[in-house]
Amino acid sequence: MLSLFVEKVIIVGSGCAGLTAAIYAARANLNPLVLEGRQPGGQLSTTTLVENYPGFPDGIDGPELIVNMHKQAEKFGTRFAYAEVTDFELRDSHVRIKADDEWLETQALIIASGASARWLRLENEEKLIGHGLTSCATCDGAFYKNVPVCVVGGGDSAAEESLFLTRFASKVYLIHRRDKLRASKIMADRVFANKKIEPIWDTVVTKYIPDERGEMRAVRLRNVKTNEESELPVACVFIAIGHDPNTKAYAGKIEADPDGYLIAKNLAESKHPGVFIAGDVADRVYKQAVTAAGTGCVAAMEAERYLSELESRS
Repeated sequence: MLSLFVEKVIIVGSGCAGLTAAIYAARANLNPLVLEGRQPGGQLSTTTLVENYPGFPDGIDGPELIVNMHKQAEKFGTRFAYAEVTDFELRDSHVRIKADDEWLETQALIIASGASARWLRLENEEKLIGHGLTSCATCDGAFYKNVPVCVVGGGDSAAEESLFLTRFASKVYLIHRRDKLRASKIMADRVFANKKIEPIWDTVVTKYIPDERGEMRAVRLRNVKTNEESELPVACVFIAIGHDPNTKAYAGKIEADPDGYLIAKNLAESKHPGVFIAGDVADRVYKQAVTAAGTGCVAAMEAERYLSELESRS
């Protein structure tokens, strides 16, 4: 049940940034409330093996890392609620947020709502999600054993998705609008070394083609240099073209860049006293679990300092 009084700290988001903030805030006896939103665990909950998070020489599955962080935060007294922030109001002495249909008040707010997968916005896209169209290879890859699939994108995420899918699919087509990958060299080398992956360069998907049951049958492709069109039979399309920050509730109320990413100064502070920012909601460059955790730590420590100053003035 959500609280009806003025909270000390509310944390929006339960990914790496939000949970790290919760651990630090809880250990400081701030009794934080975490609003988990519609995707508890954030993007790590849909990630495969995480090899670059410090302390795990053999790597760790993303969902396992999130579960461990959740337990750690809960151990120190963090409270959790499955609610999504839909509105936001700045006040002089506190902040009001609307979680689902309930208004909550807090002295300090940490926004760690992350970012959501970007789609191609083609015809029938929403209808096909879950029917041969997805943004999560970890979630859905095992459903497509011994059939051809494609991944759309050219960064590290697209490379990782492609490599993961080779465990199941008979063939993985990696479709990219440019003539080379944007992925890091180590990830690109792994892609090129895998015989199951076939890159399709200078190409975009222009249409999803479902079968009579409404399941994905193929995609229509267009070469951006020659305008030549073709049809590629695939059982599933995995979209990995980036993310958009989950900042709709704060639009026009907290400083953001043209793409909606919140702007933080000193790593985690907003321009409004008592409002702090952490993780991918403000990070359009690095987008790593470790950087999200770092800013989550900073946000919680700054919130603790802010609350101590408030208390000293009262």
